[in-house]
Amino acid sequence: MSDLPIFDNNVFPFDARGVAKRFRHAAIFGALESLQDGETMRFVNDHDPLPLLGQIQQRYGSQVQINYVAREPGNIVIDFAIRLGAEEPAPEANAPRAGGCGGGGGGCGCSGH
Repeated sequence: MSDLPIFDNNVFPFDARGVAKRFRHAAIFGALESLQDGETMRFVNDHDPLPLLGQIQQRYGSQVQINYVAREPGNIVIDFAIRLGAEEPAPEANAPRAGGCGGGGGGCGCSGH
């Protein structure tokens, strides 16, 4: 990940690995809501947070674009780009689905819905 341009005027890093499991989703939503149009949050995690991605799509629709930068076991990097002028899709459209984040003891603790 050292060759990824993390610090940019419009790209803000968010390392979820350092946030207590019980606070992760609230912290992520708070961070997303603090971004302005055209800004991006570069999210780093140790597992693929598919239920969280579904929640983000359901809550924000196409106003938050989700793009994987790295998708390897133990190293997930996702850009969440804010596009406030984007149209809203139908609810649940194209939402990622999975049973839970990470599984085992390393998950984020979400309920998977």
